[in-house]
Amino acid sequence: MPRISSNPSPLTTSFAVLLTVVAVVVFFGSAYQIDETEQVVITRFGKPVGQPINVDGKEAGLHFKVPLISTVNRFDTRILEWDGQPNQMTTRDKLYIVVDTFARWRISDPLLYFQALRDERSALSRLDDIIGSETRNVVARHDLIEVVRSEKDREPVRDETLEEFEFGTTVGVLPPISFGRIHLEQEIRDAAMPKVKLWGIELLDVRIKRINYKSDVITKIYERMISEREQIAERFRSEGAGEAAKIDGRREKDLREIQSQAYREVEEIQGKADAEASEIYANAYNTSPVAAEFYGFLKTLDMYRDALGQDTTVVLTTDSDLFRLLKSSSASPKE
Repeated sequence: MPRISSNPSPLTTSFAVLLTVVAVVVFFGSAYQIDETEQVVITRFGKPVGQPINVDGKEAGLHFKVPLISTVNRFDTRILEWDGQPNQMTTRDKLYIVVDTFARWRISDPLLYFQALRDERSALSRLDDIIGSETRNVVARHDLIEVVRSEKDREPVRDETLEEFEFGTTVGVLPPISFGRIHLEQEIRDAAMPKVKLWGIELLDVRIKRINYKSDVITKIYERMISEREQIAERFRSEGAGEAAKIDGRREKDLREIQSQAYREVEEIQGKADAEASEIYANAYNTSPVAAEFYGFLKTLDMYRDALGQDTTVVLTTDSDLFRLLKSSSASPKE
């Protein structure tokens, strides 16, 4: 009776190892893991097969595919970022500005996205074209103030010192707006959304990150600011000169009133003094003829002292009242 060996033959062992290797290769070639942040499109020979997987985020985990001939194409389910390049464009009031925009988007239809764009780099390139073009169109339909001001109801900061003057309502006041930058951003999004939807993309939001003026526009803005401030300064100087003129006028008026009052008081005092002196003279004349004559003599001497100086030459007739006293005084020694 032949003896049966319990040890496997080398051929059997090799076949078992080969079978194990093939099984492992088939398993790892067909199994794949889907993360919660991913959605997958399976393709065979480059063509999509079936529907996308984990679009709603509920099919994450281990999945299987036909090995070797099937490919797993993964796409992000999260909100993605698009940051455009600054572009120069013209506003409706013919001012050149550089607008820098950014947007947020997500892949809403991975199958359509794969068929139209294949990867994220192509998607970003298409978004550059679409959002950049719509931004240029929207900005061209509005004035610069609409792009600068965020909302039409937002009040800009005002210089309170300008409120005290008449020019406070004209100089440095921004013109009224009808929309504002937020409304313009919504216009850009609404215009670009139907176009990017054809690629399986949902455009969530578009924002203007920065607005810069062109170099020659900046020069004009500075010149306008300088002109406005010079106008304000000139009005300040004009108002100051007017107030100074009013103060000088009041000062002159008050000075004339004081001088007039003082002159009137001086004249009143002088008149009272003259009246009292005349009264004293009259009483002296009436009381004593000798005293009256002596007073006349003193007044004549005072008149001589005032009228005749050291180098004074006077020509008098012999019958002059002024010469009478001199004549009588010169004849007195002979007598």
